[in-house]
Amino acid sequence: MSRTRSVAGSGQGIHRRSVLAATGAVALSGGVGYALRPSDSQAATAGESTTAVAASSRRAPAAPLAPYTKGTTVASVAAPRGSSGYRRLGDGPGWQRVVRSDLAAPKSGRAGRRTALAAFVQLTDLHIIDAQHPLRLEYLRSADIHAWRPHEALTVQGAIALVERINALRGAPVTGAPLHFAMTTGDNTDNNAKSELDWFLKIMSGGRITPNSGDPRQYEGVQNSGLKQYWQPDAAVRDSDKQAGFPHLDGFLKAAIREVRSPGLNLPWYSTVGNHDTLPMGCYASHGDSYLTELAVGGKKLMNVTAAEAQQLQAQIKKARDPQGVRYHDFLKSHARSMRSVTPDERRAPFTPAEYLQAHLDPAHRGLGPAGHGYSSANLDAGTQYYAFRISDDVIGISLDTTDSGGHYEGSIGTAQLKWLDKTLRDNKDSYAVVFSHHTSKTMTNLRSDPARPGERRHNGQEVLALLGSHPRVLAWVNGHIHKNVITPHSTSGGRSFWEISTASHVDFPQLARVIELADNKDGTISLFTTLVESSAPHRTDFSDLSQTGLAALYRELSLNAPGASTTLGGDPKDRNTELVLKKA
Repeated sequence: MSRTRSVAGSGQGIHRRSVLAATGAVALSGGVGYALRPSDSQAATAGESTTAVAASSRRAPAAPLAPYTKGTTVASVAAPRGSSGYRRLGDGPGWQRVVRSDLAAPKSGRAGRRTALAAFVQLTDLHIIDAQHPLRLEYLRSADIHAWRPHEALTVQGAIALVERINALRGAPVTGAPLHFAMTTGDNTDNNAKSELDWFLKIMSGGRITPNSGDPRQYEGVQNSGLKQYWQPDAAVRDSDKQAGFPHLDGFLKAAIREVRSPGLNLPWYSTVGNHDTLPMGCYASHGDSYLTELAVGGKKLMNVTAAEAQQLQAQIKKARDPQGVRYHDFLKSHARSMRSVTPDERRAPFTPAEYLQAHLDPAHRGLGPAGHGYSSANLDAGTQYYAFRISDDVIGISLDTTDSGGHYEGSIGTAQLKWLDKTLRDNKDSYAVVFSHHTSKTMTNLRSDPARPGERRHNGQEVLALLGSHPRVLAWVNGHIHKNVITPHSTSGGRSFWEISTASHVDFPQLARVIELADNKDGTISLFTTLVESSAPHRTDFSDLSQTGLAALYRELSLNAPGASTTLGGDPKDRNTELVLKKA
């Protein structure tokens, strides 16, 4: 049975190695057996060694003298006003920290003894959306009200506000250690579109973004279609969302596609791939289908189908009856005459895994590094999207690729990657390890063959859990995908244990990211602290404020009110702000 209690954070000492790591997460060699330059991040493939490290000269902001909770959900959380209809947001009380002793008993006095090992930020499921893309599945809303979100045109503004919040953090909320890096754990884009990938990389590394495709002068999509099943913010039409209390906002669509600027993260950042980054719509292995590519960049868009048709297509997706997108292709062709005209745009083309890597390696998107954001030319050569990197003297990070190019939104990994993971952990047996992936252990159930490796066996989440449990110094498996805060203890019969930390998305309310701190309590235990953060946008919205900041605030409030949206994604208190205790290996 889980044992939890609530406590407040207190000041901690800073370990010299966490100061070393704060100069920039340093790279692990992927197999050539020498220390890499700070700008390098070498891919790893099966059978390669991962032992050499090198320090970077990049400096992070100096550590504060005390824990820094301003701007975190320890201090305050956006809270709904009212219990029905369209609800406004305001300032609410913060969430307490819960100590979890599922895997080890916390010992008194540890706060005064502990030293920080590392501190970093996890972002996940940003789902940067090209809301006018011809291959979007908005029309499924005729069968499922939550299949389209009224706030989808504002993902760029919302994500920039999250970057601004992370930049404003002056240290870790509990230990006060410098934040060493940020990791985004997949579904960075929503529809495997080059436009979305470009916007995501500029959000993370800095730059100017015009979140618009097609006609450069105006929005062309479901929100000015006149169709009542979608919120028509600028129009007088009494659509279904306005009947539920959504506002009429003159100028909303013009503001949504206006140029915005991201400062980029003031930390080094790393990237992990998700199913929406690999597969069109996050589920179809359709890169070889020329018709779907032509439709993506072309001048026709399907916006409305019958409820029965939508229900049938949705069932195919949910039950993975059409992983190659063959029936989807046929479905779109059968509706060619009912499609509406839009402006063609080559930027909406799907990107391949190689193009995803090349975009990360582009010097224009380097930001504060590292070059490639974990990926390297070795990944391109090997056709892989997994790698390892050193966080500090004591800790390594491992980013997995749990997507299955054979189709379907659930995940798995191939034998070569599983062997590489085992070898990487063995070669670094004196270091603690934090593993990152998009999918959770429970959502790695898709064992379809990878078309690029047709003879290779795929492995599910239980097999990955067993492997991680065989290595005594694995501390955590950090992931996303489920859009919900869930923290799960895992232990083996041999007494080895680690925590699985799944974090909610930044597209569905409550739109969170998570700070994770690792600390040695100097008493035979290690504590992992998790602290959730919101974007920098104010909790209260002003319908007359359509500035970049005002739209980011509206993005959060609209997500709260999205019809059919789950009300449980924030998780229970034990899945939010926590201290997770482990026995020290």
